[in-house]
Amino acid sequence: MALNHGYSINSSADDQDSDTAPLLEREVEKNTVPPKCCSVRCNLAAMMFFGFAVVYGLRVNLSVAMVAMVNGTNDQSSSNSNVSNECPGPSHTLDNNNQSSEQPGIPTYPWSPETQGMLLGAFFFGYLFTQVPGGYLSGRFGGSLFLGGGVLGTAVLTLLTPLSAQLGARWLFALRALEGFGEGVTFPAMMAMWSRWAPPLERARLVTFSGAGSSFGAFVALPLTGLICHSLGWPAVFYSCGGAGCLWALIWFLFVTDEPRTHPRISDREKDYIITSIGSQGTPHGWSVPVVSMLFSVPLWAIIISQMCSNWSYYTLLTSLPTYMDTVLHFDLQQNSFLSALPYLFGWLFSVGSGVLADDLLERELLSVTAIRKIFTFIGLFLPAVFLLAVGFSGCSGLMAVTFLTLSSAFGGFSAAGVFLNQIDIAPRYAGMLLGITNTFGTIPGVLAPVVVGYLTKDHSVTGWRHVFWLSAGVNAFGAIFYVIFGTGKIQSWARTDEESDTDTHT
Repeated sequence: MALNHGYSINSSADDQDSDTAPLLEREVEKNTVPPKCCSVRCNLAAMMFFGFAVVYGLRVNLSVAMVAMVNGTNDQSSSNSNVSNECPGPSHTLDNNNQSSEQPGIPTYPWSPETQGMLLGAFFFGYLFTQVPGGYLSGRFGGSLFLGGGVLGTAVLTLLTPLSAQLGARWLFALRALEGFGEGVTFPAMMAMWSRWAPPLERARLVTFSGAGSSFGAFVALPLTGLICHSLGWPAVFYSCGGAGCLWALIWFLFVTDEPRTHPRISDREKDYIITSIGSQGTPHGWSVPVVSMLFSVPLWAIIISQMCSNWSYYTLLTSLPTYMDTVLHFDLQQNSFLSALPYLFGWLFSVGSGVLADDLLERELLSVTAIRKIFTFIGLFLPAVFLLAVGFSGCSGLMAVTFLTLSSAFGGFSAAGVFLNQIDIAPRYAGMLLGITNTFGTIPGVLAPVVVGYLTKDHSVTGWRHVFWLSAGVNAFGAIFYVIFGTGKIQSWARTDEESDTDTHT
């Protein structure tokens, strides 16, 4: 799809000169845009969606299975006396939970709470180290091998979880760290692939839909894992999740290629449309990358800071929401697993809807890319902060707390079409590497947030949890304001190709 003067959308001189002018000052022949339904690019989005659903199933399965893997002979029983008595709840809930987790013939382990925390956090030790290398290599060689290989490697390791648990906690810690090591390349590889597959007018809907598989995966995995543990035993959780990952990887390698030029089943019309609309930004970057320019790029730091702020509340809920519902609101095990998964359902729906809405605004030329990213980021961070603030005032009302938490996660989905898509706007060729950089920083809250929550809630009081939600609200609000001030949707000068630079010089 060409613009005036022969530019592609990614190399529009107007978009470089003005931060407010609509991106799409162009002459487009409507019949050159192939239909989206059943297109190769939409099939790729569907494959990624289910792939990331599997990825999050592989990530969160241990969190739920841990309840069944640990026996009742450790110090955990003594900690139950610290459950908050401020809010009324059934006195038999804890006993029922302990009974439901025991199954004859299934091994259990006397792991202390400290050991359990170490095992649950082991994933992120490996996850931190492969984000940037995965993004760099995906941008250089293509992302299909790294995305598929990351899922396959994690799935195979997941199949070994029961064996490693029998060998000891240290073996399981090493296995989980290796799983994180393999899974760390998946999101950067996804962004690197979309830099070659996603036409600018369809970026938001394609990227948000594929990435929303993670929320869908968490929504399905949390209650399903509990059901499998209860009916088949905890080892079946890892066999089923690992098997699903291996099956998905097989289909992925059979039907997916790195770019439209090499896909054997894409139509010429769709291939020409994608290649022309993306322009030279759809080519691989070289061995050298502008690291110094990235380091001093204010728009990149705007993405980093705002994603860290958003992830603080995300990881706080991911790791601590079941504990809050258990120790303060006193929901039983079945209620806890369902209600803990509920926010992810609405987060998934809103993130997919935000992508469609963002692209529609762009197609209608109502707003610039920068304006769209800032508006959606502000909605996706500031409104959740308001609802998290309200959770702190909900006291012992389980209905109010769950409602506000669900609303917070739902509106948080808007950021999927905002800051979480922004890497491909400011540097399409380096989008995979930039996502690796921002994800590396964004994982830090996953390490720190549980520690802070533990410190603030050591007395298991409603007041302590109020401080948790207020802190998350404040961090979210800061991220929203920071991005609105410093964020942009324009391609940065250090990310432009030689072809684009020469073209601008002669215009």
